[in-house]
Amino acid sequence: MAIRIVRLGTPRTPGEGPRLGTVRRPPRGVPKSEHASRDFYDVWLPELAPSEELVKAGLAALTEREWQTFVRRYRAEMKRPAAARLLDLLAAFSQHAAFSVGCYCADERRCHRSVLKALLADHGARLE
Repeated sequence: MAIRIVRLGTPRTPGEGPRLGTVRRPPRGVPKSEHASRDFYDVWLPELAPSEELVKAGLAALTEREWQTFVRRYRAEMKRPAAARLLDLLAAFSQHAAFSVGCYCADERRCHRSVLKALLADHGARLE
C-alpha cells in the first residue's frame, strides 16, 4: 500500500485506489457527478493545493529561481496546522491503503504535486 502521485484526468492504473484532487478549483465544464468517472478525482481536497495567489505565481514561474520561490512559499503554506495535520493523516493512511493524489499540470516537475510528494515523504508516507 502506498500513495501514487498522478495527473488528474489521465486514465487510472490498476491498484491506484481512490484519487484525491489537491487542486484549487474543480475541472472546468465537468459536472460534479462526473469527476470520478472521468478520471479526475473521487474526493476534492483543496486544502493541500497552493493558495490562489501562489498558484498564479507557480504558473508564471519561468526561471529556476522563480520556481524555487514558489516551492519555498508552498512549503510554508503546508506548515500551517490544518495542512500539516492532513499530511500526517495521509502519511498514516498510506501505511495501510492505496490511494493517489494529483493535479492537472502536464509537467510534474513544475507542479505543486512534485513538492507535495516530498512533503508526504517528510511526514513518513509510503510512496510509489
